[in-house]
Amino acid sequence: MTQKQPNVIYVFADQWRAQDTGYAGNPQVKTPHLDRLAAESVNFTHAVAGIPVCCPARACLLTGQHALTHGIFVNDVHLADDAVSMAKLFKAAGYDTAYVGKWHVDGRGRSNYIPPESRQGFDYWKALECTHDYNNSRYFAGDADEPLMWDGYDAIAQTADAQAYIRGRSQTNHRDNPFLLVLSWGPPHAPYETAPQAYRQIYDPAAIELRPNVPPEMAEEARAWLAGYYAHCTALDDCLGALLQTLQEEGMAEDTLFVFTSDHGDMLGSQGEVKKQRPWEESIRVPFLLRWPGRYGWEGRQAHALLDTPDILPTLLSLCAIPVPETVEGQDFSGTVEGGPDPSGGAALIYCAHPFGQYTRQDGGREYRGLRTRRYTYVRDLNGPWLLYDNESDPYQLENLANRSEFQPLQADLDAQLQRKLDERGDEFLPGMAYIEKWGYPLDETGTVPFQW
Repeated sequence: MTQKQPNVIYVFADQWRAQDTGYAGNPQVKTPHLDRLAAESVNFTHAVAGIPVCCPARACLLTGQHALTHGIFVNDVHLADDAVSMAKLFKAAGYDTAYVGKWHVDGRGRSNYIPPESRQGFDYWKALECTHDYNNSRYFAGDADEPLMWDGYDAIAQTADAQAYIRGRSQTNHRDNPFLLVLSWGPPHAPYETAPQAYRQIYDPAAIELRPNVPPEMAEEARAWLAGYYAHCTALDDCLGALLQTLQEEGMAEDTLFVFTSDHGDMLGSQGEVKKQRPWEESIRVPFLLRWPGRYGWEGRQAHALLDTPDILPTLLSLCAIPVPETVEGQDFSGTVEGGPDPSGGAALIYCAHPFGQYTRQDGGREYRGLRTRRYTYVRDLNGPWLLYDNESDPYQLENLANRSEFQPLQADLDAQLQRKLDERGDEFLPGMAYIEKWGYPLDETGTVPFQW
């Protein structure tokens, strides 16, 4: 068993919800490479995206802080260049750093060049702020400010670039220097119908079986979405397989801490909702697999701890024997990876500080704070208790138990737990505009920070 600092490869997709893999129990979506990886990994079965929106989740990952601390609680705003963040910390510990794919924390135009001082310590750089045009996808390489084009479907090309980076590591004098490589895919985020044809033809919308919480009036549309979504997932699964095969061929699998996850989930018609930002399971739950064969062997196991996005950075730092700075607010789950207890206290905080985009107040969005425990989901909005589900007896969250007399003791206990979490964070749970005004963000008529593609 190796004890030296491992290489770290962190692979994450955009909007891949926890429910949609073969290993998680969905036989409709074909994910054989992920299923095999799960069998070799510590599988965090209850991993949560506490603030299930793209930019906030990414900023929480990079800094290990909560969104109301780093200020990225809406999309398309800028993460401070002087943030104490992932690649800076790994680089200070002797790691080389690389980032390939979608960035989405620059906030100064989704197609604009991102200067080196805004890359949070990543040196090897082939990235774009954001695009969902996966077959016509641009990026910037190194310090060149002229955009290049990924060849074909961008996730496949990005994965090939990550493979080339790995091969290059084994062929240069940097072989003994550990590296941190982050690969950030844009799919399976909408548009759902744009995966390569070979993958789209696998899935017939008419044959898709819906989750029971998709209302009948959305059934036809949801089946079409899911057929395309699953096609993206299977394409990414093949990308993952190719990446893992390269690690094996280069003799680096044993010494590499490999993570697969997602920034947040996707409603896809469940509860009559679309996309993310909502407190239901399809939005907040994410896959999270961690494999390090040189330390833990090849036999996987499940961990039911409530891992949240800010917890990822301190966990990775600890596993790599890098000190966790005081700026980090997330909890260290390295002990859980080793087989120890859940440091969350059995609950993760889920929240929306300011509804925007498809979830503005006018469109039914609302600020909320809530808890996801091993068994329950409890959510409070500005008017009081909103949602309460027993996820063991009601996994599709079809029956809201909030404010029912027979569940008042349970609700009161969960509300007290929630308040303790908020008090620990200094979160006063104010209306969203209070945070917008504090950070000085401009809004358009939809309550969204305006951006340019």
